[in-house]
Amino acid sequence: MRYLISIAYDGSKYNGYQKQVQGNTIQDKLEDVLTNINDKKRVSVSASGRTDSGVHALNQKVHFDLNIKITPDNLKRAMNSLLPKDIYVRDCVSVSDDFHARFDVKAKEYIYKINMGEYNPIEKDYIYQYCKKLDVVEMERALKYLEGTHDFKSFTSGDDVRDDYVRTIIQTNLIRDLKNVNMVTISFLGTGFMRYMVRNLVGTLIQIGEGKYKSTDIINILEAHDRRKAGMCADACGLYLKDVFYR
Repeated sequence: MRYLISIAYDGSKYNGYQKQVQGNTIQDKLEDVLTNINDKKRVSVSASGRTDSGVHALNQKVHFDLNIKITPDNLKRAMNSLLPKDIYVRDCVSVSDDFHARFDVKAKEYIYKINMGEYNPIEKDYIYQYCKKLDVVEMERALKYLEGTHDFKSFTSGDDVRDDYVRTIIQTNLIRDLKNVNMVTISFLGTGFMRYMVRNLVGTLIQIGEGKYKSTDIINILEAHDRRKAGMCADACGLYLKDVFYR
């Protein structure tokens, strides 16, 4: 039977989601636990996408097949009893055998958290400690130029070679915390994102907030199709995969 789970995880102590030679990934932990549940028969999982080292997830989606019969509720309980405390299965459902967690995705939402106030060592792994004021109004203007369908080659990893860099960003938001005026959250809802794309977008937005770029420079950066024209890559710690949509 095929199952789909929604998981939340603290990525600060892991080498990203996807399996790597050095191990210690979210995928490693999931597959080890599921293999144990599946009468020791090896289980492979497929996620909606990967997250890099230090990046967190609130609703990552993962599918897999099991040989045993177990209800989704019991499977959720079994997994949470065996997983490390920084990985949690929020939901578990059975799905059709042709469902795929990655290829059936319609949209994803990422958020990025920035602290413009005093450095907070407790939150350093979860919120980017910028610790200076930014021109958030100019950043908000820049965000609107990113909405729509564009070639985002300028905002991908320099070694990310592919035939198609076109993606659609459906909606963006810059949210200011009413209780903490120094806290800013930037959100991106899109049909898909390439490696480092969100972090490169945020890094450029931060430099717009610093006055190193103007909001309208986003137009020229997009048209350049050149990573060197965009801004810095923002730290992984502030990035969260917030949700994945299949409809």
